[in-house]
Amino acid sequence: MSTVRMLLKEMEQEALTTRKMLERVPSHYFDWQPHKKSMTLQRLATHVAELPSWVEMAVITDELDFAHNAYAPEVVEDTAALMEYFERNLARGRESLAKASESTLSENWTLRNGDQVYQVSSKGEVIRMAYNQIVHHRAQLGVFLRLLDVPIPGSYGPSADEAEFM
Repeated sequence: MSTVRMLLKEMEQEALTTRKMLERVPSHYFDWQPHKKSMTLQRLATHVAELPSWVEMAVITDELDFAHNAYAPEVVEDTAALMEYFERNLARGRESLAKASESTLSENWTLRNGDQVYQVSSKGEVIRMAYNQIVHHRAQLGVFLRLLDVPIPGSYGPSADEAEFM
């Protein structure tokens, strides 16, 4: 199986879990945050929903330079808009990855802030890092939801909320 096909398969598998988690985010708690240094529930959920767009960014660009690309997160007003944003970013990531060649995945991609280079990795490595970020922030989101007493969906098996035996 090609690397592109493996990455597409992983994207689809993780999207199932991400979708289940995002659809449980209650918009009436969007402003809630567990600690003053934490993101709000809305910001964290939006970040999880935007991460599939990093796949497209990795495939079609050669770098992200924070000095020349001001970050302005999407503002979603409710759970339906959050889900639409996720699905849109997932579709863009999927489509760009499906069009990528194996050789594209080995090209360098740079993360920088002007002259300060944070990382140079292959585009394939950046895509894997994006997947890792999705899993990482999705786990944070699970903690937020648990603290709000929202039942957590299973990720790689049933959650404590779904399990028959505790």
